[in-house]
Amino acid sequence: MVVRYLILINIKNKQMKKNLLFFAVVLLGLMSFSNNRNFKSKKGWISLFDGKTLDGWKASEKPGTFSVEDGAIKVDGPRSHLYYEGPVMNHDFKNFEFKARVMTRPGSNSGVYFHTAYQDRGFPDKGFEVQVNNSHTDWKRTAGLYDIKDTKEVYVKDNVWFTLYIKVEGKHVVTKINKKVVTDWTQPDGFVPPKGHSGRIIDHGTFAIQGHNQGSVIFFKDIMVKPLP
Repeated sequence: MVVRYLILINIKNKQMKKNLLFFAVVLLGLMSFSNNRNFKSKKGWISLFDGKTLDGWKASEKPGTFSVEDGAIKVDGPRSHLYYEGPVMNHDFKNFEFKARVMTRPGSNSGVYFHTAYQDRGFPDKGFEVQVNNSHTDWKRTAGLYDIKDTKEVYVKDNVWFTLYIKVEGKHVVTKINKKVVTDWTQPDGFVPPKGHSGRIIDHGTFAIQGHNQGSVIFFKDIMVKPLP
């Protein structure tokens, strides 16, 4: 009788373990589905920023320059750069489309780097900077390819949200503000980068958001990428 009782208990314990394992697998599946649904958007666009934290991003010399405010990355502080180091494409992009909602405060200067790599200090040596500047004393304005193909035109005002778009395919770079093409540039054969920018050549790498100087306040949200073949 005792042996039979122990056998029944053992069977029940095994069944309970199977049930717990089953529910754990289901729960993980649901969590994965939920995360993927939030992570991926329509038409291949993937979010790089969760709107709540700086998870997946790494700041350089002055991390306090970057914070999250009302669903956006707020840039406000001394020079620093916020590099994407998250899981999407193992943070290594060659051909892609990129877009973000951006708002500048008066007199502010920032930028979005692509094909770059993390460095502890200074302005990134590797990659290109797409300028974000609508009224700073630097005349080079938003969506210009900094020191490669700059623009003097101001296409959007401060204190207004706009969409900054970047596309890189092969050696061809296109930038837009609210669907208006600002820069259309193809790196020529035998291209020699300008003095002081030896790493400014088409290659591959990650993205970075620039904190240019104390007093420049800029917001970035809805940061998305679409990897291309």
